[in-house]
Amino acid sequence: MPTPNLLLHPVRMRILQTLVGADELTTAQLRDRLPEVPPATMYRHIATLTQAGILEVVHERRIRGTVERSYRVRQDKALVDTDARTAMTKDDHRQAFTVFTGALMADFDRYLSRDDTEPAREGVVYRQGAVWLTEDEFAELVEEIEAAVARRAHATPDDGRTRHIISFVLVPDKATAADAEADTGADTGADTEAGDSPS
Repeated sequence: MPTPNLLLHPVRMRILQTLVGADELTTAQLRDRLPEVPPATMYRHIATLTQAGILEVVHERRIRGTVERSYRVRQDKALVDTDARTAMTKDDHRQAFTVFTGALMADFDRYLSRDDTEPAREGVVYRQGAVWLTEDEFAELVEEIEAAVARRAHATPDDGRTRHIISFVLVPDKATAADAEADTGADTGADTEAGDSPS
């Protein structure tokens, strides 16, 4: 199983996020979507991910003396498993989360930089909520979220579909005893959609 360091590298994470849900892309197509990544760097990290079994070569085509390859993410390999996460230190998690949020910001900035971007019309949403859960209820919630995304993960770009990036972060909010007594248990999270201001 891949290590956190293998998956949570800034460039490799950008490559994986670009490929997820895209079925397959060539290196040239990846370069078009990630123009800020130098070509040599792109090729090196694609090779690293392929050698690790996280990317697979779907097609090969010879073009003007070179071989153009199409790549696809192996979803079952692009995960940090429970044992690896358990072995991570707090500093490891802090570094990994910084890489994750940096990649998320880069995706959002790339979207906003397009001339045809219309966040309100296109349903841009970023939300935060809070729920009280037992460990079993929490595990069930994670399964429900992952299943909801997985059911739609194999759709194709046909019929006017637009690719959407779905990211979620689950963090325990360990309140003090006094905080817990004062809390009503209601969802106090802010829902922020394009055009709204956080309260």
